[in-house]
Amino acid sequence: MKKWAAGILLIVVMCCSLWGCSIEKVRAKDGVKPEYTVMREADFPDKVRELVEQNREKEFQMTYQDQGFLYVMKGYGKQETGGYSIQIEDLSLWDNAIHLETTLLGPEEGEKLTGEPSFPCLVIKMKYREEPVIFE
Repeated sequence: MKKWAAGILLIVVMCCSLWGCSIEKVRAKDGVKPEYTVMREADFPDKVRELVEQNREKEFQMTYQDQGFLYVMKGYGKQETGGYSIQIEDLSLWDNAIHLETTLLGPEEGEKLTGEPSFPCLVIKMKYREEPVIFE
């Protein structure tokens, strides 16, 4: 009898602890494209430059907010040669998130490459928004 009562008590405690939990689905809006600027490295704010420099060796994705702007950063880490670029496949506002999808493009066929490694990264500047950013 005590095991049965303990089992019921355990179920009640678990239900109470899960009471405040919920799962929120992220849904896409139809074609809502925010205004944004792809920044040149020379125009990076100091803090953005510092964050990119600290993380450039490995793949990264992060955001930084400053003075009413949101900086969305995506890096693909160290590549063995130059000639790489990043293409934005989609940047759109969803119901409760900002969606960014990018692709790393390799050097073009026949392109003369240096033996120097490169660290392709992308920094996007937009008006500050509170929604989280989903990177794909």
